[in-house]
Amino acid sequence: MPSSRTLTLGTALLATIAVLGFSACAVEDAQSGDSPAMEAAAGQEGSIPNFEVDPFWPQPLPNHWIMGSVVGVGVDSRDHVFVVHRQASLNARTEASADSDPPTGECCSAAPPVLEFDPDGNLVNAWGGPSDAYDWPASNHGLSIDHLDNIWIGGNGAGDSHILKFTRDGEFIMQMGEPGRDANSSALDHFGRVAKISFDPEANEAYAADGYGNKRVAVIDMDTGEIKRFWGAYGNEPSDENLGPYDPGAEPAQQFRNPVHCADPSADGLVYVCDRPNDRIQVFQRDGTFVDEVMLAPETLGDGSTWDVAFSGDAEQRFLYVADGKNARIYILDRVELELLAWFGDGGRQPGQFFAVHSIATDSRGNLYTTETYEGKRLQKFVLTGMRSGSGDLGVPWPGGN
Repeated sequence: MPSSRTLTLGTALLATIAVLGFSACAVEDAQSGDSPAMEAAAGQEGSIPNFEVDPFWPQPLPNHWIMGSVVGVGVDSRDHVFVVHRQASLNARTEASADSDPPTGECCSAAPPVLEFDPDGNLVNAWGGPSDAYDWPASNHGLSIDHLDNIWIGGNGAGDSHILKFTRDGEFIMQMGEPGRDANSSALDHFGRVAKISFDPEANEAYAADGYGNKRVAVIDMDTGEIKRFWGAYGNEPSDENLGPYDPGAEPAQQFRNPVHCADPSADGLVYVCDRPNDRIQVFQRDGTFVDEVMLAPETLGDGSTWDVAFSGDAEQRFLYVADGKNARIYILDRVELELLAWFGDGGRQPGQFFAVHSIATDSRGNLYTTETYEGKRLQKFVLTGMRSGSGDLGVPWPGGN
């Protein structure tokens, strides 16, 4: 089996953590495409990105609207931030009384499923939901924006064996895959409860983390929706066998467990896959050839530790950000070396803390956006303020706290 590495954050994150050394990767001279904050820090040795939460972003929603579990985030070419949330996750008695029949109070109502915010955090558009033109997912999951600013949405509910594609204004473009089909990790005509879609514009291909039913990465022609190829863990032929619960003491599983939660191609032709319940990120070439893997918080059980990834905004994508919903933090890794440098956040409901941080994305300036599922039901912005020294646990990134 290919070699792997394990980064243990204590025993189930409860033991005292020794200070981690980080690689002496210099932040090189700024290149075209670097975010301004990183460009200003060019030349610093051993630096990592420094973030501060913006507690006033986004602005309050109108119409007594509130969000349910927020399960997808993407940023378009204008740095507008889009999220998708689940209306059905709101409690009619305690959260959405205006939606009751009859209403039991004036506040609040579920916002439309897809919300668009401008860079200042103002809501500028809202759309989505069932239509005669397409099959809205039973449980929408993941929102991604391609290089043409089209919106792709998957689903992880029963019968969500398809993907939807819209313009950024909500005009329906295409439905890919046949809905209502059972999981089959070898299928070419449908998916198996897709968690997230990411893109390789140069090859005109989309990568589906497929996902909650299937146990594979599926590569799609962005124009036709045709499934071109797929693979499982270590590049193996995927299997639908039930592997049972993850066991930290067992040999690494040769297949993905459900859910396969992300599959993001980098600019240099690698694909980073979130094998969430197995607490690992696996790296592949675009043809499915296995390259490397890293374990994060490998004692984590249940929901797992590797929920989503995003790349830093510099041209080289020097850093990999990993959302860990179970342990309520964001990891910062050296992307190429897969070396854990630091992490920030903590469990809680204050700005900069997390309750099941689910999805993560970056804008053109290197700022981070995170969403929270379950009872979290929130979108947060973390402003890239420059570079800093440090390693290990950076705590809650409160403004002025570092």
